[in-house]
Amino acid sequence: MNFRKPRPEDPEINLIPFIDVLLVILIFLMLSTTYSKFTELSVTLPSADADASRDRPAEIIVAVASDGRYTVDHQAVDGRNVDALAAALRTAAESRKDPFLIISADAVSTHQSVINVMDAARRVGLSRMTFAAQTGNGAPAAAP
Repeated sequence: MNFRKPRPEDPEINLIPFIDVLLVILIFLMLSTTYSKFTELSVTLPSADADASRDRPAEIIVAVASDGRYTVDHQAVDGRNVDALAAALRTAAESRKDPFLIISADAVSTHQSVINVMDAARRVGLSRMTFAAQTGNGAPAAAP
C-alpha cells in the first residue's frame, strides 16, 4: 500500500485560448476600421450670383493683387504692411457714414494678404465687411 500523499501538481496557465481571443479581436478591428485620406481634400472656391451692382456710396473696395499689393478705392497703397493699409482705410472711411468694406482678392493671392486687410479694418473700426466673388459668367459680384 502506498500511503504517501499525492504530490500536488503545479498550476499551469494555458495561453492558447488567450491568444485565440486576441487574434479574433485583432481581425475584428482590422476589418471594421476605415481609413480616410484628408490630404486628397478637393476644395472648390465659392461663386456668387448677384443682381446688378447697386449704388452704394458708403462702400470701400480693397483690392489685393496676387503679389501682395493693395489698392483702396482704386488708389494704390504705399507699402504692404498693416499700418499703411490701416492709414489708407482710415482716410477712405472719414468721409463716409457707416462704411461697408468689400475685399476683392486675387485667386492666387496669399491668405496672409487677406488677413492683413481684415486686421487693418479691425484697427480702423470697420466691422461690416464682405468678400467679392466671381459669378458664373466671369463678372465680379460682391456677396451681401
